[in-house]
Amino acid sequence: MTSDTAAIVLAAGKGTRFRSEVAKVLHRAAGRSLLGHVLEAVRPLALAQTVVVVGHQAEEVAAEVDRVGLPGATTALQAEQRGTGHAVQQAVPALDPAIRRVLILPGDTPLLPARVLEALLEGATAGGAMLTARMEDPTGYGRVLRTPGGTVERIVEHRDATEAERAVTEINAGMYLLDRAGLEAALGDLDDDNAQGEVYLTDIVEVLGRGGAPVSAIDANPVEIAGVNDRAQLADAATRLRANHLDHLLREVGVSVTDPATTYVDVDVEVARDAVLLPGTILDAGTRVGAGAVIGPNSHLTACAVGAGATVHSTRAEQAAIGEGATVGPFSHLRPGTVLGARSKVGAYAETKNAAIGDGSKVPHLAYVGDATVGQGVNIACGVITVNYDGATKSHTTVEDGAFVGCDTMLVAPVTIGAGAYTAAGSTITEDVPPGALGIARSRQTTKEGWVERRRG
Repeated sequence: MTSDTAAIVLAAGKGTRFRSEVAKVLHRAAGRSLLGHVLEAVRPLALAQTVVVVGHQAEEVAAEVDRVGLPGATTALQAEQRGTGHAVQQAVPALDPAIRRVLILPGDTPLLPARVLEALLEGATAGGAMLTARMEDPTGYGRVLRTPGGTVERIVEHRDATEAERAVTEINAGMYLLDRAGLEAALGDLDDDNAQGEVYLTDIVEVLGRGGAPVSAIDANPVEIAGVNDRAQLADAATRLRANHLDHLLREVGVSVTDPATTYVDVDVEVARDAVLLPGTILDAGTRVGAGAVIGPNSHLTACAVGAGATVHSTRAEQAAIGEGATVGPFSHLRPGTVLGARSKVGAYAETKNAAIGDGSKVPHLAYVGDATVGQGVNIACGVITVNYDGATKSHTTVEDGAFVGCDTMLVAPVTIGAGAYTAAGSTITEDVPPGALGIARSRQTTKEGWVERRRG
C-alpha cells in the first residue's frame, strides 16, 4: 500500500452536455460507469485513501462508489458546485492526517490506465507533477503555458484564454500529484475571478510556482487522458474500451473472435482460452465464459456463467449458469435463476426462469420451464409448460431423475413427477405422479362417423 498517498476524485458535476437526468459520472461505457473506470484505474495503486467528491445526485454517486468496492474509498459532499478548486477544498478535510501526497483526478476519464497514474506517482518532483498532452484540436481544454525556460508557469482555461493562448496545443489533463502541505496552503489563495465565476483548481499551478515549488509536467497519450463530456464521446470511449479488451482476449488469452467489429464484450467479462466468439455476440458485465465454449452467432448474455465446452447459439440469457458441455439454442431465452447442468440442453424456442435443470436433461424445443427443479436425465418434450402462476402466487414444479414429460403436457404447480415416471402427451397434470408411474389427464377420444357430411347437409 502507498501509505502516505490519497486520491481525490472529482465526481460532483451534472454534465449538462449529456442532456440527461443521470449524473455524468454514472453513465456507462463498456459495462462500467465512467466513475467506475477511474476507480478501477486507482485500484492497482493500493492507495491509503480515496475521497470521491459528490454533488449532483450525491446519493446515487455515493452508491456507485460503494458498489465498485475500492478499499479505503469514501465520499465528500460539494453541496454547491463552484468549480474544481472548490471541490478539492471540500475533500481535503476528509484526508487522514498521515497523508502526505494527494493524487487529484477527474471522474470522467474511462480510458485512463493504471500505468499512467503509476508514472505520475513516480515522476513527481518536490512541488508535484501534472499530466499534459498535445492535441491537434485542443478546443475546450485548459492550455499549459510555459516560461521561456520550459517550466510550467500556469494553466489558462479555454474560455479565459486569448487567441494566442488558444493556439497552444499542450493541454492540461486535470490530473495532479501534489504535496499535501503545499496543496492546502495554495487552496487558500484561490479565487473565482474568471469567466465562469468558479474556483479553478488549475490556478494552483501558478500559486505553487510563485511559492518556489513549481509543478513538473509529465507527457501523456491524449487518448488515454481524454474526458467524456457528451454522448458522442461516451460512444467513442466505449468502442475503444471494447476494442482494447478484445485485443487482450485475442493476443494474451487465446480466444477466437470471428469478427471483432460485430462482437461486443464488456471490459470485466472473462473469457477462457480456446473459447470462440461468433458474430453478433454481446457479453455484458459479469459474464464468464469457460475454456472451449462457443458463443453465438447472435447471442446476448448478461451476468452469466458459461461452463467449459458449452455452446450457446442465438440466445438471450440473463443471470443464468450454463453447465459444462451444455447446449443452448437457437432462439432460447434463459431468464434469471436458470441453472443448467452438465451436458444438458435447452433448444429452439424454449424459455426457462428460476429453474434448475440437471445433468443430461433436455428441454429440446417449444417449452416453458419456470420455478422448477428438474433432475438428471429428464426429457421435457415439445409443448410442455410448467403452469407456475395462478394470478397471485408462484408455485414450484419438481421433475425427478429419469422422468419423461410427454408432448403438450401442462404441469400445474405445485406438482411432482416422480423418478422414472411418464406423463402422457396432451395431459394436464394437477396431482403428483409417483415414481415409475404413468400420469394421464385427458378425456377419452370420441369419433363420430359421418359427422362432417351431416353438418354440411
